[in-house]
Amino acid sequence: MADPLLSVLLPCCNGAATLGLALQSVLSQTFGDFELIFLNDGCTDQSVEIAQSFNDARIRILGGSERCGLPIRLNQGVGQAKGQFIARMDADDICFPERFERQLAFLQAHPDVDLLGCRAVVFRGEGEIMGLLPFGATHESLCVQPWRNIPLPHPSWMGRRSWFQRHNYRIPEVRRAEDQELLLRSSKDSRFACLDEVLLAYRQGPFQLQRTLIARRTLLMAQLGLFFKWREWQNAFLALASAAAKVAVDCLSALPGLQKLFFARMGAPVSEDTRRQLARCLAQYGARHS
Repeated sequence: MADPLLSVLLPCCNGAATLGLALQSVLSQTFGDFELIFLNDGCTDQSVEIAQSFNDARIRILGGSERCGLPIRLNQGVGQAKGQFIARMDADDICFPERFERQLAFLQAHPDVDLLGCRAVVFRGEGEIMGLLPFGATHESLCVQPWRNIPLPHPSWMGRRSWFQRHNYRIPEVRRAEDQELLLRSSKDSRFACLDEVLLAYRQGPFQLQRTLIARRTLLMAQLGLFFKWREWQNAFLALASAAAKVAVDCLSALPGLQKLFFARMGAPVSEDTRRQLARCLAQYGARHS
């Protein structure tokens, strides 16, 4: 058989609770010429069995019983990918049906763009909508505040395989901030873009102060390392100030009744069409997998 146009990388470590929905949302795409590479990072629950239960020839299972970490597994997936394009997906998120079709059409029409995202609606639990993730459409708007972050949601990424091959994830990993480190490190010789269309539902877990502080620290260290290397002293100072402000908000959010401070960045209004689409996906994909 000819190689697929698209390879979808889905890393997983014990994601059985939400994996079925995520896989069903990928396999139900309006564009079907893809392989789905399930990257088993030492799963000890039923995740591998769930992936196998779909009995779909497009699913390839890589990895094994050893826990290697997300960056190593993703680099392995890039090395094994057969598609001209690569898409990211997480085991707890949901693709809307036209995500791959829309993103591929844009990338094929814009050969100068290396990596493309899409807008993402944030939900938790059984479908409680919290808002939209921050957004920037162009490379310039996405990278205007590199000392803060580059708001290109990682589960929505799709790009050319050649870009992923040039820009591997850093090893040792930047714990809980590997995607932001990769975006910042590659921003100088890449072109990013993001569709102004909600094509992904991002599942938000509960606020956990310790995990959040780890991500803040590791990202700051990575940012400072790159800004010092590039002699961007102002950006280094702004990264320090931004991290301090975020940590202050994080600590306040850990107090009883103040978690809404942490989630304030997701406060953009969500259209009724997006609400209906998410509800439809949750109902249809859940019913098919049950």
